[in-house]
Amino acid sequence: MTTEALAIEQTNVEFLWLDLTRKCQLSCLHCYNASGPDGSHGDMSREDWLGVLDQASAGGVRDVQFIGGEPSMHPHFAELVDHALTIGLAVEVYSNLVHVSPVHWRLFQRERLSLATSYYSRKAPDHDKVTGRPSHARTRANIVKALALGIPIRVGIVGIDSEAIEEAKADLRSIGVSRIGADRIREFGRACGEQEPDAANLCGGCGDGRAVVDPSGTVAPCVFSTWMGVGNVHDAPLTSILNSPELSEAVSSLREVWGWGNKDKDKDNQECRPDCVPKNPCDPRCEPNSACRLGTPTTCRPRF
Repeated sequence: MTTEALAIEQTNVEFLWLDLTRKCQLSCLHCYNASGPDGSHGDMSREDWLGVLDQASAGGVRDVQFIGGEPSMHPHFAELVDHALTIGLAVEVYSNLVHVSPVHWRLFQRERLSLATSYYSRKAPDHDKVTGRPSHARTRANIVKALALGIPIRVGIVGIDSEAIEEAKADLRSIGVSRIGADRIREFGRACGEQEPDAANLCGGCGDGRAVVDPSGTVAPCVFSTWMGVGNVHDAPLTSILNSPELSEAVSSLREVWGWGNKDKDKDNQECRPDCVPKNPCDPRCEPNSACRLGTPTTCRPRF
C-alpha cells in the first residue's frame, strides 16, 4: 500500500484514529474493544500502517490519534508516530501510561504531539479494580512526569458516580492537569457482555469528519463502531473508503438512531466541532444544542 501507486482523493475527514492493537497490560472492565494481555496486533503490517498515514495526510487528514489497546505495545509504534509527525500530522497518543520507556518519553516531547489517558479514581483501590491490576500509582506518576516535561496531556474520567468524578478532578488539578473530561461507560466490548452493540450508546459524532482504521484494516465511523465497518484498507485506498457511499450511509443511519434525521448540521447556527463537550454527561451527543458548549476537549474522543 503505497501512495506512489495510488491517485489520492481529497476527503472531508480531518481526524483519524489509528487503532493499532488489541494488546494491553490492563484488562479494564469496560474496555470498548476488550483489549488485554492476550490481545493481538492484527494483520496490519508496518508498511500497511505507513501507507495509511501517507494516504491520510495526502487526502486532507490533519490530526491522528494512536490508540488500542495500549498503542505503545505495538512493535512499530515509535516509527509510526515519528512518521506521522514527519509528514506534518498532529498526533495524540492515548495511553494508559502504566509503562513509558525512555525512548517513548523522548518521542512524546516532540512538537505537535500530545498525550491522553484515563483515570478512574483518586483512590488507588477503586482505580485498580477497574484496570484489573495495580496501575494507579504508575499512571498518576507518569501524568506528573508528562507535565514536568511540558508534554500536553488531557485526562478522561470514566463511568463513576458524580462525587467520585469531582474527587478525581480535584486530585488531577492538584498535580497540574487542566484538561479534564468525563464520560459514562459506553456499552461496547467488555462493557456490553454478551449483548449486541447498540448504536444508541455511541456519542453522536461518529463519522462526522472522523473515522478509524482498526488492527484488521477495517475502516469504521469511530473506535466504538468497528462493528459497522465500511471497507478495508487491504482492499481499497483509505481515501476512497472515506469518500464512499458506504460511510455516508452508515453516518446517515446513525443520525436516524440519534434522532437527527437528514438535517445538515453544517447549516446550524452553532457548528459542532471536535472540541464540543456536552454540558450534560448523561446526554453526551455533540449535536449543537442547549446541552453543548464549545471550547473544551471533547467527550467524543474515546475513553477506556
